[in-house]
Amino acid sequence: MKKLTASLLVLVLSSSIAVVHAQQKNDTIKTKEIEGVVVTALGIKREKKSLGYASQEIKASALSDGTTNTGNIGAQLSGKVAGLNVTTNNNFGGSANLLIRGVKSLGGGNPLIVIDGSPVNNTYTQEKNVDYGNALSDINQEDIESINVLKGAAASALYGERGLNGVIVITTKNGKGKDDGSWGVTLSSSINVGFVDKSTFPEYQTRYGAGYSQKFGTQGPGGLNNANFGADASWGPKFDPNLLVYQWDSFDPTSPNYGKATPWVAAKNGPVTFFNNPTTYNNTVTLEKGEKGKNISFTYDNMMMDGLMPNSHINKNTFSLKVNYDLTPKLHTSFYSTMTLQDTKGRSVTGYNDNTMSNFRQWWQTNVDMAELERAYFTNVNPALASAANNYGNVTWNRKSAGNGAPAYWNNPYFQAYQNYTTDRRNRNFSYAQVTYDLLDNISVTGKVSYDRSNLFAENRLAVGSIAQAFGQSGNDVSSGYARRDVLRTETNYDLMANYKFDITDDINVSGVLGGNIRRNYFNSVFGSTEGGLVVPGIYALSNSKKSPLASDENEFTTQTNSGYITASFDFFKKFYIDGTWRVDQSSTLPAGNNVYNYPSVTTSIIMSEILDTKSWMNFWKLRANYAEVGGTADPYMLTNNYRSAGILSGVGIYNSILNQADPNLKPQRSKEFEVGTEAHFLKDRITVDFAYYKTKTIDQIITLPVSSGTGYTGKVINAGRIDNTGFEVQLGLVPIKSKDFTWNIDANWSKNKNEVMSLYPGITNLLLNSFQGGVSLNARVGEAWGTLIGGDYVYLNGQRVIDPTTGIYQIKANQIIGNTTPDWIGGIRNSFSYKGFSLSFLIDMRKGGDIFSTDMYYGMDTGLYKETAIGDYRDKDVILPGVLPDGSPNNIALSQFTTGSNYGYETQPAKEFVYDGSFIKLREASIGYMLPKSLLAGTKIYDAKISIVGRNLWIIHKNLPYADPEAMIGGGINSYGWSIGSMPTTRDIGVNVTFKF
Repeated sequence: MKKLTASLLVLVLSSSIAVVHAQQKNDTIKTKEIEGVVVTALGIKREKKSLGYASQEIKASALSDGTTNTGNIGAQLSGKVAGLNVTTNNNFGGSANLLIRGVKSLGGGNPLIVIDGSPVNNTYTQEKNVDYGNALSDINQEDIESINVLKGAAASALYGERGLNGVIVITTKNGKGKDDGSWGVTLSSSINVGFVDKSTFPEYQTRYGAGYSQKFGTQGPGGLNNANFGADASWGPKFDPNLLVYQWDSFDPTSPNYGKATPWVAAKNGPVTFFNNPTTYNNTVTLEKGEKGKNISFTYDNMMMDGLMPNSHINKNTFSLKVNYDLTPKLHTSFYSTMTLQDTKGRSVTGYNDNTMSNFRQWWQTNVDMAELERAYFTNVNPALASAANNYGNVTWNRKSAGNGAPAYWNNPYFQAYQNYTTDRRNRNFSYAQVTYDLLDNISVTGKVSYDRSNLFAENRLAVGSIAQAFGQSGNDVSSGYARRDVLRTETNYDLMANYKFDITDDINVSGVLGGNIRRNYFNSVFGSTEGGLVVPGIYALSNSKKSPLASDENEFTTQTNSGYITASFDFFKKFYIDGTWRVDQSSTLPAGNNVYNYPSVTTSIIMSEILDTKSWMNFWKLRANYAEVGGTADPYMLTNNYRSAGILSGVGIYNSILNQADPNLKPQRSKEFEVGTEAHFLKDRITVDFAYYKTKTIDQIITLPVSSGTGYTGKVINAGRIDNTGFEVQLGLVPIKSKDFTWNIDANWSKNKNEVMSLYPGITNLLLNSFQGGVSLNARVGEAWGTLIGGDYVYLNGQRVIDPTTGIYQIKANQIIGNTTPDWIGGIRNSFSYKGFSLSFLIDMRKGGDIFSTDMYYGMDTGLYKETAIGDYRDKDVILPGVLPDGSPNNIALSQFTTGSNYGYETQPAKEFVYDGSFIKLREASIGYMLPKSLLAGTKIYDAKISIVGRNLWIIHKNLPYADPEAMIGGGINSYGWSIGSMPTTRDIGVNVTFKF
């Protein structure tokens, strides 16, 4: 991996620098001010050269022009920003996890999302084993003008308690219209089709069939064997086309094979044929008009997406309106509103239980043909046939026995997809109204109100005839049921601020903002389910419950934060800048005495190119440094114990036990950061470099610490823990060639973050964050980077694995450090070419390190699914596992592979064996575009037309995790780290985009 990555970098950079030198004579760029104005915290516009902290702006074209539309703008930031680690899973409509400059909180954390200066909700929602995505996916990418990533504490200090994890600042487009002042119309349309990347899906062995040993279990008519129906494994008898066997479909009256024994061979149609080619249609129309002092823009976007799994579909409609209007030369108004209406059906199940993908990756029979399963489902689910006798259409490969067709462990995958599906509706509205009045030439006052509302209604179904599984509020095993969740979130922000700018002398000035904010958040969630199953099949309602439903699980809270802030930015001779900010927050979720706290920052930058006059060869050089503090407040209801209703018994209300002891003396967590950096532009911007070094210390983390149950609790809420992050970030821009008709641009970024958990609590050295199958857990461990994987490892003697002399298999030592999910570094390289009307671009996205535990391999190697388990005559002979006996002598104990099954996987090997390096190199994006010449459009009403062929995830150039994508974790937030289990395969997506402007 290291050599390959280094070779790529050397090849790109060396060729680029050489061409830069050769092209200097053709350079037509004129000396100019660097990069102009960017949008920073609170929507404040600043000259980029004056900033004393690192930020990186991504224009809309770089976000969307080179890739297919993912439906989540967060995913399209991957590989484009130094210090921003984006993890995109493959869940249908799922989350994209964003992490800036490493994990700072023991519980993880995502950056704050801001639109035009107003914060918006980016909550990640996962209900049981379903990933409902993060709210960033509700943002219409057609509205976005640019995204500015505020990475460090100094950049985000003005957001106080919300600035701990950095800020993603989104600026929306203003209406422009045509040059003649008339309305402009833009029509965009695209279609994208996905194809399974087979390197992210199991490659099955095709030599052995169903069973846990190479024996048939029972005999059928005529002395012929029955297949091992109840075994959800493929460590069974060797395939032989001359051997006739009664298989699962021999007992399906609707099957052509009913009553027949069929040849014992590998399936012609394996699980990969279960998937569809996901297709996305996206259509957008924009109406806009603009002139000085007033502009308007209206956008309607429709996205229809069919997923990889059968019976999965998303229909999303987004409406946006933005109006800027000057009522008088001094009174300016702005209004923006966007509404997203999304209906989703058939989200993929995540995790272990009842996940079709876990079935395919861990517990499958290679003799089972998917085409036969599809036929069996669609035939038997017919109302004329569906009954208890055929499990209401759930005729599956995994029947309990020849005489019992009930599923032993797994439903028919088609029954699971078409009957046990989820649906959800999410309505999202974000709006703001703003008024600015110019009191004087150098003072203006702005008042603003913003409102963000998200309403999710999610339903989960378990059809009659399903295998019994944990379901609903009680978590009892039932074979049918219905559950629903209603979630409402709102956030309202009231802002009042004064902007000022004064010239102290002709060469010294000061500018800044004085303001205040009131933020109110409301949350309401209601969860209800049937109990004991459904009375009438197919009717999904809480009233169709066999038993009395439990009391609904209800949650509600309202929180408020009051804030004041002031900034001052001093400009000395356009060569030296110094900024200071101060913000004070008052939080309703902290106790009196601890609920008022402040966050300062100070930054400085020096324009060395002005001082040293280096413009002949280095047209811009800036040094910068800063120190800042940011933080975080507590979640609701952490100060006093609260009680949850468990229903009514004999007319008396009963309540659940309190498991976590509240802390009435909580204080806010704080993060302190120091940063230095430099930015330099050479050869009239043909080479640009931006470098940053930072060190962050986060203290007083608010955590729930496990305690002895003898205290009456299992956890205690406390302030504890310290995490340090130290890192480097590099951005590199090259223009190897720039002539009249041809331009080649290279944009590269690289970042490395070192994370360490410095302390937790006196006497405590480990905090459990998440638990995985196989006895593996994700932890924050003192002295280690956040994200330590703990599980079973081999016992070693002089570096050799020790064998248990009584069993002949490995001795295993539990609770050992077996990996860490933190990557060593991340980076990306984008090449862009333009020639006249043609354009070509591609993005290489890279990650080095970050360990992953594969539950799929842990179980799937034991059950004999993967090709590695059937190499040569491995299964047909006794095996002596490599290692030594406890006395140090070589192992000589032979194990039968014929009668006892696998000596791979979880039964003989520890979890450590299935921890893989999560490195990857991907061809993340690629596009070819053509802008039609104006001469071709003459005589039409079209004044601009472009067609592009785009692609995403076209090639995983390198990875170490077998049969899965190293990014494809089970969800967002804490679920996006270190666990590969039952993930959907990655698709190579190819699309065509066309845009017409009238």
